[in-house]
Amino acid sequence: MNPKNTGIPMTDKALLFINGIPPEDLPDTAGYSLIACSDGAFHYLKDKNFPLEKLDFISGDFDSHTGSDEALYDEKFIFTPDQDKTDFQKSLEIIREKGISTVDVYGASGGEMDHFLGNLTVAFLFKNELKITFFDEFSTYFFAPKTLVLKNVKGKTVSLYPFPVTENITTEGLNWPLTNENLDLSKRIGTRNFAAEETVIIHYEEGDLVIFVAH
Repeated sequence: MNPKNTGIPMTDKALLFINGIPPEDLPDTAGYSLIACSDGAFHYLKDKNFPLEKLDFISGDFDSHTGSDEALYDEKFIFTPDQDKTDFQKSLEIIREKGISTVDVYGASGGEMDHFLGNLTVAFLFKNELKITFFDEFSTYFFAPKTLVLKNVKGKTVSLYPFPVTENITTEGLNWPLTNENLDLSKRIGTRNFAAEETVIIHYEEGDLVIFVAH
């Protein structure tokens, strides 16, 4: 059943599948106001028996789509042939145009690191317009606001990754705290820290910071 008909309160949030390594277990779709996928992700959703009728749109150039499912859901396909943009970027543009500001993304990481870094860079382009959170089999990661509170994380690995420079970082609750310190890709990064407390607070003043929280 489509979550729009379940009686569960809808949120201003989109669920987006893109063409990296598929999630081992598909997430619960309840509560999302929009569910979409990029071109290549449509294939693994079919293979995992995802209820395709829940998709609001499928975005891409569709050069590999020839099956009966493609014909059945033809009205949900949005043709986006621009080769100067990735399918992920084009999907985010559609979501933004629909007025949704929060996006949970699956399939952004995988064996090809250029693919992963490209997706992270696309998220950077939208960081002031969309709250994007990535999920994979190992961690959750996202661009952090200037002040971030993480709850129920004791014992979990928490990595701070400057993009490319983050200034005046102060943390509470991490095993190796920072006090008004800078991180810089060319000098010092903050990966593989871990939460010593249930609540971790991270504050910084300038730059951009990606947070990875291990499952």
